[in-house]
Amino acid sequence: MARVPYLDRSGATTETTAESTAETTALWDRLEAERKVPTANIFRALVNAPALLDAFLSYANAMRDQSELSPKLRELAILSVGHAVESTYEIAHHHSHGLKAGLTEAQLAAIADFESSEEFDDLELAVLRLARESTLSVNVSEGTWKAAAAHLDDQQMVELTLNIAWYNSGVRIMGLLDIDLEDAHLNPSH
Repeated sequence: MARVPYLDRSGATTETTAESTAETTALWDRLEAERKVPTANIFRALVNAPALLDAFLSYANAMRDQSELSPKLRELAILSVGHAVESTYEIAHHHSHGLKAGLTEAQLAAIADFESSEEFDDLELAVLRLARESTLSVNVSEGTWKAAAAHLDDQQMVELTLNIAWYNSGVRIMGLLDIDLEDAHLNPSH
């Protein structure tokens, strides 16, 4: 059970009948336009801090929409972060994003144990290693960095770094707030 209430459009939880404000109404309009409906629990929890959620969404959108980094590599990095910390929520939510970005079901199934998989090319392995090492150790070895940098330019490396760091932040938010996985994601067939 989440540590803060999940709010709905009216500002209410299952226990309250709070009123919506102009700020939260605009935020709900934005959430429903930019994200899936019904609204994911992570956003229903974060709307308890509406101004910060608004900024959070802007940054997340920029990471996705204003990046030269391949969506496939971005999703590999995100899922590597999720698997490194065993974030069921992150993994479940990014399964469909990974498919949309070009990952195969076999690749998605192999991310948790990618070192023993033959599903990934050298660049994909380098991205997976970079994301895992950064997540588990914060600092990464020069060899891990250079393996990815051999394939990506400086802008792409910075974008990859920002994505890894951003989703490390996300899994920690989910863990701290104990965000529940929505029923729609509990089906392992996605």
